[in-house]
Amino acid sequence: AVVSTQSTGLTLKRLTQSADCVVVLDNTALNRIASERLKIPNPTLDQINQLVSTIMAASTTTLRYPGYMNNDLIGLIASLIPTPRLHFLMTGYTPLTLDHKISNVRKTTVLDVMRRLLQPKNIMVSTPKDRRHNHCYVSILNIIQGEVDPTQVHKSLQRIRERKLANFIPWGPASIQVALSKKSPYIQTAHRVSGLMLANHTSISSLFSKTLQQYDRLKARGAFLEQFKKEKMFSESLDEFDNAREVVQQLIDEYQAATQVDYKMYSGVPDKVKGTE
Repeated sequence: AVVSTQSTGLTLKRLTQSADCVVVLDNTALNRIASERLKIPNPTLDQINQLVSTIMAASTTTLRYPGYMNNDLIGLIASLIPTPRLHFLMTGYTPLTLDHKISNVRKTTVLDVMRRLLQPKNIMVSTPKDRRHNHCYVSILNIIQGEVDPTQVHKSLQRIRERKLANFIPWGPASIQVALSKKSPYIQTAHRVSGLMLANHTSISSLFSKTLQQYDRLKARGAFLEQFKKEKMFSESLDEFDNAREVVQQLIDEYQAATQVDYKMYSGVPDKVKGTE
């Protein structure tokens, strides 16, 4: 877990430059879901971790119960990440429950699950509203677990398309991919069908922008830097923080550029650098 704003900036730099795919889980969103959706007034760390484990376990079900598609990690994320830097994924899960005492099995339909996955209240990342940009989905993969008829999936996708429940990028395919998976035979659940959404959405840049705003305020005050100066890499200068900030800002700029029709022409080079060679 990353605690301080400075550490968050350094971590985001490494995740941007070195990771192939990052699943983002926001503590604010997890606590909101626990209190509002699960009606837990003061969720404990164990309960929050149970939510996290549920999501991450669902994300690997097609690997643990392999079928003819999405049965390896590369195949799972390849369709979600169109360009190398846009590799930060949001998640949504429904139905949510922390009660393992099963009294009856509820009839949840595929359409119910896929429609709820698109609702902001089920998303595990809190992104502030940004009216300056028309944020949209880059890609979506829904992993549906349980007893599912493929014809129900096709009908559900058609209903979602007709109702225009998901707004996609203007320069790529506008479709929701679906992977069907078995449920674990060792864990009982209260629902016949459940679903996990792995989504690449441009609004995640708002979360990164919030981090940079907090960093700028702390830097202006010189707060919480003494502990870092004790480390060898920061003993002579704090340039690493500014470098990390620049990398994160470029990531934000690219996610915002991805909302535009001409994104394919985006070079990722800041204006002040262009033409200097």
